[in-house]
Amino acid sequence: HESFRTVNLTSFYYVIPFASAPMLSAMLQGRSAAVLMAVASAAMAGILLPEQVHFSMVALAGGVMAAIRWKDYRRRSAILLAGLMVGLLSLALALGFNMQEGLRTATERWPDLPMALLGGIATMIVVSAALPLFESMFKLTTDMRLLELADQNHPLLRQLVVQVPGTYHHSLLVGNLAEEAAESIGANPLLTRVGAYFHDIGKILKPEYFIENQGAVNRHDRLNPSMSALILISHVKEGVEMGRSHKLPKEIINLIKQHHGTTLIRFFYDKAQKAGGDGAEIPEEAYRYPGPRPQTREAGILMLADMVEATSRTLQDPSPARLAGMVERAVQMAFADGQFDECDLTLRDLGGIQESFLRVLAGMYHHRVGYPDPKTSERKGSGESVHIKPAKAGAARSPGLAPAGRGGPRGAPVEG
Repeated sequence: HESFRTVNLTSFYYVIPFASAPMLSAMLQGRSAAVLMAVASAAMAGILLPEQVHFSMVALAGGVMAAIRWKDYRRRSAILLAGLMVGLLSLALALGFNMQEGLRTATERWPDLPMALLGGIATMIVVSAALPLFESMFKLTTDMRLLELADQNHPLLRQLVVQVPGTYHHSLLVGNLAEEAAESIGANPLLTRVGAYFHDIGKILKPEYFIENQGAVNRHDRLNPSMSALILISHVKEGVEMGRSHKLPKEIINLIKQHHGTTLIRFFYDKAQKAGGDGAEIPEEAYRYPGPRPQTREAGILMLADMVEATSRTLQDPSPARLAGMVERAVQMAFADGQFDECDLTLRDLGGIQESFLRVLAGMYHHRVGYPDPKTSERKGSGESVHIKPAKAGAARSPGLAPAGRGGPRGAPVEG
């Protein structure tokens, strides 16, 4: 004000970034916290500027605007757009307040308008600078952070592509299934998809022991069942350690830890029982994953998506009816085993998850028409019609989805 004495002092109050706190709350804690912070900001403005009540209304309106857009904060550019909208809203309010006092007053206070826009720019600057600080300080995972992790150039995902391409392809398909299911029941689809990308990173250390990465030789043929089960179980612990070493968020590490829960590695458990004879008692605990069981809906969805994608590869004829039966059996097996006892997935949620899985699987395993024989199509002018061969059942499916068990020999029951 000392430098611009021609401008009224109250005009500079519009530059205060009233909406910065509600916007940060929306990104870090969600809509409810943002609305509460908007009310608190408006009350604080009233305390600091008791004779300028309209600034409380500016603070409240800007804060509510920031809270309404809480789902849009998925990219850094969204902060710029939100700050611009807050600035335009403040400008409109400033113009309205001044017009209430007459056209002459509005003309004299024209600097209020550019100052209001500057307030929106100040909000952008404050939020952009403070967001990474709060994310790091309080270990919070925003949608922006998740989108950064979803980038396929992440070091762990690059390792998956190069060293375990079968697992990488499996993770992408699990991500598609899990995201659709999370969307259908109101869970966090972005967190579920990113968790699916990283859930099997522990397989990087021993890729040849997992069927999707094997060639003609199956390493498990030369191992006893207990050793095979121990190797499969170890990929969860190793994945958690790799995630921590790469500073993955706690939410992603929890999904890695819980994506198998305490499920039984049934193929090797049955193999051990057969090898031990009829009277042998094989403890189930040695063939179960250590857990914990899924603690959130996202973890439960990821477990089911992992099971369904792996089991679908064993189907010789993935018709809609067989896919529906396979999905229903997977859900019922996990439910009967008590895997969802510690998360808040309801029976209605499980029904919605099944329907969403079937929609995605129908797109993955759709049939195609047969292509004409190249030799026949080369005959021109012969008067012979080109014969189109009908598609064989189970032959037309997405590339790379050849039937295979996971963890055990080909055709064996699935142990994702």
